[in-house]
Amino acid sequence: MEIRVLRYFLTVVREESITKAAEVLHITQPTLSRQIAQMEEEMGVKLFDRGTRKIVLTSEGLLLRRRAEEILELVDKTERELTEQDEAVEGTVSVGCGDLTAVQMLPELFRSFHERYPAVSFDLYTATADHIKDRMDRGLTDIGLLLEPINIEKYDFIRLSQREKWVVVMHPDSPLAKQDHVTAADLVDKPLILPRRLSVQSELASWFGDDFNRLHVLFTSNLPSNASIMVHNRLAYSISIQASISFWDKEKIICRPLYPELTATSVLAWKRQQPFGLAASKFIAYIKNTLNTQ
Repeated sequence: MEIRVLRYFLTVVREESITKAAEVLHITQPTLSRQIAQMEEEMGVKLFDRGTRKIVLTSEGLLLRRRAEEILELVDKTERELTEQDEAVEGTVSVGCGDLTAVQMLPELFRSFHERYPAVSFDLYTATADHIKDRMDRGLTDIGLLLEPINIEKYDFIRLSQREKWVVVMHPDSPLAKQDHVTAADLVDKPLILPRRLSVQSELASWFGDDFNRLHVLFTSNLPSNASIMVHNRLAYSISIQASISFWDKEKIICRPLYPELTATSVLAWKRQQPFGLAASKFIAYIKNTLNTQ
C-alpha cells in the first residue's frame, strides 16, 4: 500500500466523487479509478458503495479512512521533522492538553519560547489525557498536559503545582445552585453526566463511597463542552474540572464545588527515549529549564 495511493483514497472520500477527486489531484479519472480498484483488489475488500450521485464508504472503507488519516498525519509530521534538522530552529511543536487550570501556564511558555525561536509554531490539540497519551505513544503528539491519575511510567514529566478542582456544573435555576457546595447525598437522586475516563470514574467512586452505585448516570462525556450544553438544557448535572467551564456565560451554567473537596494534579509529559524534531527537542529543554527553576 503506497502513501500516494492513500492520499488518492482520502481525496475521493473527501470529494465523494472519483471525477471530482481526479480534478483535485490533477490526474485522469480512469487513472484514479484504476488505482482505487487495485487497492481494493490487493486488500480483498470493497471500500466504496458506488451510488449514482456520490460514493459512500463501506465499513471497511471507514476503517481504512481512519487508519489512513493517522498514517498520513505521522508521515507528514516525520517529513517536517526531517527537514527541520539544521541550525535554524523552525517547525511545529505538537502539544496536547485537556480543559485544565494548568493550561494557564502554557501561554507564557509559548510566548517566551517563540520570542527566542520565532520560526517555531505550535499545534494545540485538545482531548482527554488517555487520548493524548495514545497520540504520544504513536508519535503524533510531542508533549502532553495530562490530568492525573494516568500511567506515566514510560514518560519523563514535570508535575505541576496547580490543583484542578472538581465541581458540579448546573443550570443557574437548579435547586443545588442555592447551595455553597454539593455533597454526595445531594447527587444520589439527580441525573448526572460523568467523565468517560475510567480512571477518573474510579477517583469519583472513591469520593462517593457507597453512594456511587446508587447514582443515576444519564450520560458519560469525554470533554466538558457538550456536557455543558446538556446541563444548560436542564438534562443533567455534570461533574467536571472547574477550569473547563471558566469561559462559559454564567447566565447559562454555573458550578458548585464538591464537599468534601476533591482535587487532582496534572503533569507536563513527553515520551522517554522518543526521537523528536529539533523544535520539539528545544521546547522540551526549555520547559525543563524554565519550570524546574521556578
